[in-house]
Amino acid sequence: MPIDTPFIKLDSLLKLSGLCMTGGEAKIRIADGQVLVNGAVCTQRGRKIVPGDKVECSGQLLAVTRHAP
Repeated sequence: MPIDTPFIKLDSLLKLSGLCMTGGEAKIRIADGQVLVNGAVCTQRGRKIVPGDKVECSGQLLAVTRHAP
């Protein structure tokens, strides 16, 4: 999943990637401990995700990369 900025917040990434249909769904999944960041459960919806991080939700793995210009 390429991003154009230095970081993206976890809840925004889930919504942007399509793993969650709404920000509300992302918030619930994160609060319920259903999201892993770099293999560890993350319950901080505002966590900054940077290129190189791996996010897993609903059995889907996203590798965050920097968008090439």
